Amino acid sequence: MAEKLLRLGRRVVVLDNLSRGHRDAVPEAACLVEGDVADRSLVGSVLRQHQVAAVMHFAAFALVGESVEKPELYYRNNVIGSLSLIEETLQAGVGRFVFSSTCSLYGDRHQPPLTEEMAAHPINPYGETKLAVERALEWYRRGHGLSYFCLRYFNACGATADRGERHQPETHLIPRILMAAAGEMDSIPILGDDYPTPDGTCIRDYIHVEDLADAHILTLEAPPAASGVYNAATGRGHSVREVIDAARRITGRPVRELVAPRRPGDPPCLVAEPAKIRRALGWQARHDLDSVLASAWAFRQRQPALE
Repeated sequence: MAEKLLRLGRRVVVLDNLSRGHRDAVPEAACLVEGDVADRSLVGSVLRQHQVAAVMHFAAFALVGESVEKPELYYRNNVIGSLSLIEETLQAGVGRFVFSSTCSLYGDRHQPPLTEEMAAHPINPYGETKLAVERALEWYRRGHGLSYFCLRYFNACGATADRGERHQPETHLIPRILMAAAGEMDSIPILGDDYPTPDGTCIRDYIHVEDLADAHILTLEAPPAASGVYNAATGRGHSVREVIDAARRITGRPVRELVAPRRPGDPPCLVAEPAKIRRALGWQARHDLDSVLASAWAFRQRQPALE
């Protein structure tokens, strides 16, 4: 996001405690402030000092399994931290807030494609915490006139030429598949092959980070009346086995599968209907699964030089 904004001539300030990120992932032209969104004094100072015009909030813990095991961690960071940031945003007179939300809040009660009008039924603490912030933002809009945009990510993936996924430990499917293709893992575990899907594995809507960044940029110019929640996705789902097969084709490498038990809190199918964001913001995903995998594979091959 910072990379794209800088190319557009915007001034960018990044606030990050670096607990799960990398200092070298922040572009040199951006101002990096090391700190936490829950540090209200620091947040207020940064917003005023840099005359911030809009806040984009990406700073959440986002591992479904971990949220089931450590709900307190997720409520403290994702809810309390977010509310602290929103309140300081209002105190500083910043009128626009863009929030990274999630498809996890839909739960498993709906047949895809999922629309924003469907009731939210999270089945894990991660989704619950995101839903709590979405609801708070709507009340802040009504009470204080805050313009907000909640972009419900589906499976964010892919890479730019210089930046991609670098988690420690890595839990996301596509980088793990590519690690297996690169010989860094013996096999890729398939977390459950008995879901009610055509091949028994979970189906997800994979959205390239470049497309997500483009959606965020459009929210900066959208009228306040467009405030609300939006699915940010392609509208097409792929099963775990389909992603593995596509990775074999893109990389030209073998990828060994190993079926493992289901992960707690995983819905069988999360695929979006992105019509609302197309109508309101004029946004549509440009990248498909092959593009996602090709960009992530290119980044993975350059990875040793970055670590």
